[in-house]
Formats: sequence, structure tokens, C-alpha cells
Amino acid sequence: MEMDTIYENVEDVKDEGKAQQNRRSCLMLATVILGTICVILLVFVILQHTRAGSNRLGLFFISNNTMSWSESRQFCRDRGADLVIINTEEKQRFISPFVEDFLWIGLTDEEIEGNMKWVDNSPLKQGFWVDGEPNNLNGENCVIIVPVENFLKNWNDVPCTFTFKALCEK
Repeated sequence: MEMDTIYENVEDVKDEGKAQQNRRSCLMLATVILGTICVILLVFVILQHTRAGSNRLGLFFISNNTMSWSESRQFCRDRGADLVIINTEEKQRFISPFVEDFLWIGLTDEEIEGNMKWVDNSPLKQGFWVDGEPNNLNGENCVIIVPVENFLKNWNDVPCTFTFKALCEK
């Protein structure tokens, strides 16, 4: 093998390296573009879903910490919301699958025993009580939603001083 041939081969190797680098750059650019498109689509889908949910049923959030019923209500109000009002079966079925802890809802009979009212002062028309509830055992005047499989039977009355997370609605 002569020296001229070696030098010629070096040029070929340099050209192949540049071509491979160009291919890598193109693949990297394509990956970034596709990733960006996926993120934009995801944001669009989330925004559409949030708008649809907030127009029909409300916007919901859960506190991280446990509090009494009145502290939970204040927590929600400090954030421009209130404890959730569940006045339709549709809303009950929408919320229940997300319940993983005992959560305060905006229902109480603290003013007049046996006269359940929502935080907006409207009377309870339809309840989704666990069998045997409400029972006012030991002054149970506030209501929680509990994580059970039967979405139409998951409310329980408990003392308002117990501490649970708040389920807020905006």
C-alpha cells in the first residue's frame, strides 16, 4: 500500500464522518419537532377537557392537608372556591371515581339537626348515603364522601371537628 492511497482513504473517512454527523443532526431535529408537536397536542387536549369539565360540572381540587369541616371550607374560600355541592347524580358519578381519601363536601345540618343544607344554603334534594346514614351518631353534623365501589352510596355524616381533606369546587 502506498502513501497516496492512504491519504485518499483519509478523505473518504472524513466525508463519511460528516455524512453521519449530518444524519444525526437531522434525526435530532426531527425528534425535537415531533416532541414539540406531541406537547402542543397534549396541552390542547388538556385545555379542551378542562374547559368542557368546568363548563358542565365545575372545576375541582383537593387539599393536601386534613382539616376540620369549617377549616376546609375556609381553605376552599381562600382560593376562590367552596366545598363541593353534589346536587345531581351526574355530578356524583363524575366525582366519585377520583375519591381516594375521606373528603369533606359542602353539606351540613349544623344549624338545624336533620335539615341538611349545602354551603350555598340550598336544601339537600337527593343524597348518596352509605346504608344507615345519616345517623347523627355522637353529633355528626357534617358530611364526607368516602372511597367505596358503590358511587351512589358513599356519603357519611361525621362530627365536624374530625379532620379530612377538602374537596373544593370553583
